[in-house]
Amino acid sequence: MTAGRPGHAAGPEGPDAHGAYGTDGAFVAAVDGLADPLNDPLPGGHTSPWFRSDTVPAAEPATRSAAPSSYETGYAPRQELHQAPPQWPQQPQGAPNEWYDPAGYQRDWYGPQEPSGRGASAGPVPPVDPIAPAEEPAPASASAPAAPGLHPEARTEVMPRIPAEPEPGPGAVPEPDPVPAPVAPPAPAPGGRAERRRAAKGRGRRRPGPPDRKAAPAAAAPMSRVEARRAARAAKDSPAVIASRAVGEVFISLGVLMLLFVTYQLWWTNIRADQIAGKETNRIQDSWANDDRKPGVFAPGEGFAIMHIPQLDVVAPIAEGIDKEKVLDRGMIGHYGEGSLKTAMPSDKQGNFSVAGHRNTHGEPFRYINKLKPGDPIVVETRDAYYTYEMTGILPQTSPSNVSVIEPIPVGSGFTKPGRYLTLTTCTPEFTSTYRLIVWGKMVDERPRSEGKPDALVG
Repeated sequence: MTAGRPGHAAGPEGPDAHGAYGTDGAFVAAVDGLADPLNDPLPGGHTSPWFRSDTVPAAEPATRSAAPSSYETGYAPRQELHQAPPQWPQQPQGAPNEWYDPAGYQRDWYGPQEPSGRGASAGPVPPVDPIAPAEEPAPASASAPAAPGLHPEARTEVMPRIPAEPEPGPGAVPEPDPVPAPVAPPAPAPGGRAERRRAAKGRGRRRPGPPDRKAAPAAAAPMSRVEARRAARAAKDSPAVIASRAVGEVFISLGVLMLLFVTYQLWWTNIRADQIAGKETNRIQDSWANDDRKPGVFAPGEGFAIMHIPQLDVVAPIAEGIDKEKVLDRGMIGHYGEGSLKTAMPSDKQGNFSVAGHRNTHGEPFRYINKLKPGDPIVVETRDAYYTYEMTGILPQTSPSNVSVIEPIPVGSGFTKPGRYLTLTTCTPEFTSTYRLIVWGKMVDERPRSEGKPDALVG
C-alpha cells in the first residue's frame, strides 16, 4: 500500500468517490498516481485484515486535547502488559481515516510477546493513538526509499526465535514420557432401558479376545451344479486310499483277534482248566469216600488218582490216557495206558509209571518241573494208598519221538535193573512243543490210606 498522497486531506468523513474525486478526471488521476493500481487501495479504502470498524471513533477536529480519550485509557494497560516493540510509531494525524492496530496485529500472529533486547532497553512504549489514521507505506525495496514519517524498521516483520533444546549430557536423565490422556467413558448404549442395563452389565466383564482362527469360516457363496459335482468328485477317495484303508482295517482286526487269542490261551484256559481239574479232584475223592468202584481198568479220560508235588504246590488229578482235548486241555495229568505206550500203574510191583501234562496254558501243572532237585518228593494218591517217589534225574531236552524214556527201565535215567519208577514228560521250551522235558523218580514209600498221609504231605 502507498502512503497518503499530498493534497488529499481527510475530512470529517474521509475521501470517497463522491467527495474529493467527484470532479471530472480526478478519480482517473488518483488511480494513475498509485504505485500498484491492482493491489493498492484508494485513499479511504480498508483492506487490512486487522481493521476493526467498531473501534473507529467519529472524526474529531484536527487539534486534539492533551487529555487521553476513554479508548486510550482502556487500551494503555494492555500495551504495557504485552510490551509491544517500540518500532510501531504513532500514526500521523494527516493519514487517511483507517485505524491500524500494530499491537493487535502482532498479538493475532505471534501471541503475547516478551520484552526483547531493544524494546526492553528503550523504556516504556508510548500508547498508540487509536484515532489517528494509519498510513501504510509502499513495499520496501532496494531502490525505493522508506515512506516519510515512518521508522525505517516499521514494516520489518521479525519472527520470534525459538531457542533450540540443549542436547542431554552423558549423565542427564531422560524426560519421562507424557502421561496418556484418560480414556473417555463409553457412550450410553442406544435404545431403551433394557439395552442400557445390558450394556452396563457388560462393562465389568472380560473383554473379548482376538477372533479364534479355528472358528468356522463365513458361509461361502452357493456353488453351481457343475461346481458341486466337481467338488463331490474331488471329495471322493481314490481306489488306492480305499484299498489302503481296507488293508489297515484287516491288520487292525487281526491284531485284535491275536490279542484276544493270546489272552484266551494264557489266562482264560488256565482259569477254565483249574475249575475242571478241581471238580474232577472232588469227584474222585467223593467216589473213594463212597466206595463206589473197586480198583481195576479205567476208561479213557476217567480220573483215578491225584498227584501232589509239594515243592511246586501242585495238586492235579490223573486221568487215563493222554488225549489232548479230553485229558490234558482239561487241566489233568494223563497216564500213558493205551496201545504201545501203555505203562505200569503205581500199584504194580514192577514197572515205570509214566504220565504227561501241559507246561503252559490249560492249567499248566508241569510248568516248573524243571526246578525239581534230586530227593524232592512226588506223591501219587490212589483209592487205597499213597505212593511216594523221590526225584532222581532230569533230561532237559529230547525228541518227541523218543519213547525209550518211558520204557520199564527208562533209557538215560541211570536205572540199570527193573524197579518201581516214575516218569514225568512235558513240552519244552515254554510256549512251544518242539521238544520234550523228562523228569525221573524212584518209589521210596508205599503207605495205605488207613495209616494216614505220608510225611511229605503232612510236613
